[in-house]
Amino acid sequence: MSQILQACLSAGARLAQPGEFTQRAFLHGKMDLAQAEAVGDLIAANTTAAQQTALNQLRGGFSKDLNDLRDQLIHFAAMIELELDFAEEDVEFADRTQFRLLIEQLKTSTHKLIKSFSLGNAIKNGISVAIIGRPNAGKSTLLNALLNEERAIVSDIAGTTRDTIEESLNIDGVLFRLIDTAGIRESKGDTIEDLGIERSMSNAEKADIIIHLMDINDEVGENLKWMEPYANKTLRVYNKIDLQDDPPQFEVLNAEIHIAARSGIGIDSLKSKLYENAIGATINTEDTIVTNARHQAALIKVSESLDDISLGMDSGISGDLLALDIRRCLHYLGEITGRVDVDRDVLGKIFSSFCIGK
Repeated sequence: MSQILQACLSAGARLAQPGEFTQRAFLHGKMDLAQAEAVGDLIAANTTAAQQTALNQLRGGFSKDLNDLRDQLIHFAAMIELELDFAEEDVEFADRTQFRLLIEQLKTSTHKLIKSFSLGNAIKNGISVAIIGRPNAGKSTLLNALLNEERAIVSDIAGTTRDTIEESLNIDGVLFRLIDTAGIRESKGDTIEDLGIERSMSNAEKADIIIHLMDINDEVGENLKWMEPYANKTLRVYNKIDLQDDPPQFEVLNAEIHIAARSGIGIDSLKSKLYENAIGATINTEDTIVTNARHQAALIKVSESLDDISLGMDSGISGDLLALDIRRCLHYLGEITGRVDVDRDVLGKIFSSFCIGK
């Protein structure tokens, strides 16, 4: 095979560039830019949810929604620009009332797409989960229980875990990146342990979800006031319930979860709670879900343009200025799919609907 390849190169052939065939498909109109990007997402997908979401975009689900928005805007842009040609006759081809309703519908659709990015980003890149707690709370034991393997060293000696350990866990097709951190306690003068504690705090700040693991038998309690700003993303988990004479009869109550990491009690409930906090209901990968940061940024610009259109209509600005706002909105929509030839589309719509001249 190497000799055949070398012979082809010697005869004047060249190696294909990364993504060249997909790029050619885009340039020849076989797929739009959003679909081309979905090819890369599909290749990189490492969970079922990420794979199905990328396939839906590759089939054109996301592009269809965008093109529907775009076509409706183009129609009204054509009508408004047509009015400019008949400005002296003071005629209106675009129904302003209907146009206001359309803009509100487009706003709703755009906001829904923007909001879906948090879910899409979770599906595509996974959810980071930091396991935080005092020494000997059972953090490493919990990591092993979630992974169902002996990944972290478990010891009764406080401060065994001095650096972070990261592993991946697939829960119902969604990737969770688990981070086992050093136990947090007052400094004992151990430089290495202190560095581990600092890293634990940093991981908690950056994590999407924090598992605050506590020993239910610890009478001293904890003083982790620094975690208060992260209360909205924290799950309070009480460990070692199997060591109690009268263990709780429940595993999940409000924001509290009771487990026994060593014996596996409550681990499935904890996994379900992680999934619920990260994703909510079951993922419907047939729905349009934005997974690309570039798409989200463009959609935010679309939303801002729609607000400008609404404000312009309320202010009674002239049709030529209103047309500029609509063109800007169309441009940002076109950036997502690679269709930015707004002028040609508007003119095509005009000439297909009206016989203005020969």
